[in-house]
Amino acid sequence: MLAFAPAALTPTGGVLAAGVAFACAGRRGAGPVALVAAVLNAPWLVPSVLHPGGGLSDPAGIALFGARAENWGGPVLSVLGLGGVWNGDAVPDSRENPALPVLTLVVVAVALYGLRTLAARWGTTAPIALGAVGVLLASLASLPWGADVLRWLLETVPGAGLLRDAQKWTAWWALPLALGVALAVERAGRAVVLAAAVFPIAVLPDLAWGGWGRLAPVSYPDDWDRVAAVLAEDPRPGDVLALPLSAFRRFAWNDDRTQLDPAPRYLPRPVVIDDTLYVGGRPVAGEDRRMAEIRATLPESPGRHGIGWVLVEHGTPGPVDAALLGRLEQVHSGPWLTLYRVPDHQDRPARGAPALPVLAADFAALVLIGGALLWVVLPNGRLTPSRRGRQEE
Repeated sequence: MLAFAPAALTPTGGVLAAGVAFACAGRRGAGPVALVAAVLNAPWLVPSVLHPGGGLSDPAGIALFGARAENWGGPVLSVLGLGGVWNGDAVPDSRENPALPVLTLVVVAVALYGLRTLAARWGTTAPIALGAVGVLLASLASLPWGADVLRWLLETVPGAGLLRDAQKWTAWWALPLALGVALAVERAGRAVVLAAAVFPIAVLPDLAWGGWGRLAPVSYPDDWDRVAAVLAEDPRPGDVLALPLSAFRRFAWNDDRTQLDPAPRYLPRPVVIDDTLYVGGRPVAGEDRRMAEIRATLPESPGRHGIGWVLVEHGTPGPVDAALLGRLEQVHSGPWLTLYRVPDHQDRPARGAPALPVLAADFAALVLIGGALLWVVLPNGRLTPSRRGRQEE
C-alpha cells in the first residue's frame, strides 16, 4: 500500500498544462495562452526568481534523475514507451521485459501512422511537435551534450530544477502517442479493436488492479490529526523541524514502504525537513539552504532560524539526538508522533523574496481564476452587450 498526503498542484503540472494549451491554441491563440500561462505560473515563478540565493539545484542530480534504461533498449526507447523513471521500485517488473523495446517501436510506428490523420483533421502538427519536445527533454541527460546544458541551467537559472526529473516530460509524448494509436485503430477497422484493447494488458499485466493491489489508500494514524490540531490552535509562532533528518520515511502502518515525509503536506505550519536526497548512496544537495545552518546549531540552539516546534516521527529509520529533546517542552506524545515546543524560539528574519511582487503575482492569478469562473457561471453574453442593444445604439 502507498500513502498519500494532501498536496497542491506542482509547478511541473503548470508547465505541462501550459505546453498542452500552446499545442491546442494555434498561432492566433498563442499570445493569450502565453499571457494566461505566465499569470497562472507566477505564484511559484516570481518567488523562485527573486528568492535571495535560492532556487538553484544540485547538478549532481542530473545523472541520478535522468531517464533510466529499463532493458537492453536504452533510455531513449524507455522514454518512447512512456517509461524511464529513475526509481526502478516505482514501476512494474514487466518494464524489464526484453521484448518491450521491439514492442515499443511497433507502437510508435502505429502512432505515427495515425498521427497523419490527426494532422489532416486538425490542420496542425503542434501536438506532434509537443510530443517530440517531451521526448527530447526526457532524454536530454542521456545525450552527449545534454548533460552539459542541464548542468549550466541548474547552476545558473532559478527553478531550472524542474528539468532534472526527466521522466515527467513524457506526459507531452503520451498525448500524441495515445491519439495516434487510437486513430490508427480507427482506420484499420473493427478487426483490430479487440487486439488493441488487449495489447496493454498483455504487455504490462502487472499494472492491472493498481499493480496487483500495490496501490491502495492508507489511513493515517490518529497522531497526525492530533498534532495538526495542536499546531493550528497554538497562537505562538514558529516553524516545525521534522526528525529524524530525512525527506523520506518508512512506517509500519504503510507496510514499511519508502514514502515522502507527510509532515510538510499534512501539518498547518511550515515544516523544515532535510531535503538532501540519497540515490544509491549518492547524495544530492537539497534546495533549502536553511537546513545547513540548522544542522550546525543543533542541539545547542534549536530555537534559532525560526524553529518553534520539533516533531519526532517514530518507527522510521534515522537517529534522533536525545540531548536535543532534553532541552524541549513536550506537548504531545503518541505511538507514532511526539511534538515538542522549543522554549528559546527566535523569530527568523525574513530572507525570502520581496513580499510585494509575490503578493502581486498571487493576486493576479486569483483575479484570472475568478474571472474565468464567472465567465463559466454567468449566462452567455451577460458580460457583453446584446446584439439588439448594439443595434439600438
